Amino acid sequence: MDEIQTTEDEDDVANKTHNAYLWIHVLGTPIWAIFNILPIILYKDLHATPLQITAIVTLKPLVSLISPYWATAINQRPDRLLSNVIWARVLSLLPFFFFPFVDNIWFFIAAFALYMLLARGVVPAWMEILKLNLPKSRLGKTFAKGSLIGYCGNIFAPFIIGWLLDGYYQAWRWLFPIGALISLAAVFHSFRIPIPKSLDFPKPVEPNTPSIPLLEQLIAPWKNAWQILKGNRNFLKFQWGFMLGGAGTMIAKPVLPQFFVDTLHLNYLEITMALGCLQGIGFVLSTPIWTQQLNRLDIFRFASWPPFWVCLFSICLLLAQVHTAWLFVGFFCYGVMECGSSLAWNLSGPIFSKNADSSQYSNTNVLTVGVRACIIPTLGSYVGYLFGSPAVILVGGIICLVGHLTFLSYSGRVEQEEKIAGS
Repeated sequence: MDEIQTTEDEDDVANKTHNAYLWIHVLGTPIWAIFNILPIILYKDLHATPLQITAIVTLKPLVSLISPYWATAINQRPDRLLSNVIWARVLSLLPFFFFPFVDNIWFFIAAFALYMLLARGVVPAWMEILKLNLPKSRLGKTFAKGSLIGYCGNIFAPFIIGWLLDGYYQAWRWLFPIGALISLAAVFHSFRIPIPKSLDFPKPVEPNTPSIPLLEQLIAPWKNAWQILKGNRNFLKFQWGFMLGGAGTMIAKPVLPQFFVDTLHLNYLEITMALGCLQGIGFVLSTPIWTQQLNRLDIFRFASWPPFWVCLFSICLLLAQVHTAWLFVGFFCYGVMECGSSLAWNLSGPIFSKNADSSQYSNTNVLTVGVRACIIPTLGSYVGYLFGSPAVILVGGIICLVGHLTFLSYSGRVEQEEKIAGS
């Protein structure tokens, strides 16, 4: 009887977590839809300089170097998981309410960076919540459905956002606070997520216990990441393969606003249709396939395919100079890539950590994104200055092809090691 009751309680916890996670993604869709085109808005409407565009594109992944400090509060502290998630959402949305009254481009860049910092920083908390509350069989499906809902919204949002941006002067100034207000409603759903009472919460710190030095707190995420990479060779291989795929994807980002506006001469509706609608369709249609393959393929073979889709994306962008239709095909490919990449990146922590605390593995993922951002966007901007934006797009495709082949080689080695171990 007790076993039946325990099973029912676990199912109830899983269902509440599942439903809350999906609602949070639904309410976050409007702000995310317009947030993604902020660099293009700044270039097109406020005439941001190449330096400012490079800065905003660089900061999006670069904040990953700082965001793990947001997650250090939850290390071995499951009682802080919900507060970590809630405060991250509230603080990340506050600057958007000032958009109608501010003209300084650097303020918009700072707001963009803060939002990304907390969006990245909260990933370990979310992954740990899902890992604690969901059985392994539902973990990937719940995460995929949450992402799927967000991208379903992105399919329809571009029609409204693009029309408003083209029809009303600087309508984005009011769209941002409206989207932020809707997203804030997700806080109420966060309160519905239960944390299992069976967990061993840490005992209160005694008054005489010495505090941890600031320097030690600063280097702790890096130290933990280094220990994890040293102790888990397969996770180190995963990071190297993902570094190549991420670099190929990231290197073209600084030149895309210029490529869209000055080379392809796109209006806002075309831009939002490509970045939102077609990208969302690619994400949504490929989600069932990616989710199915996640349970069938090893993580290396699974992670090899997102960089391949970036190669196709790069080819389509170059062909868009001949006909704009290729732009939409390209962003369909990008949506397919993003679904697989999101699953591999976010779930690699729980996969590689096995029974250990997954938040430290997720933190390592976040840090490596920041390391990549220190070099790649600036390099892409410089190559674009020397040879033009099409050359950067071509280089990105080539790097992703190398990443694809690297992951496949790792997959083959893992299969051989498993055969040897089995014999």
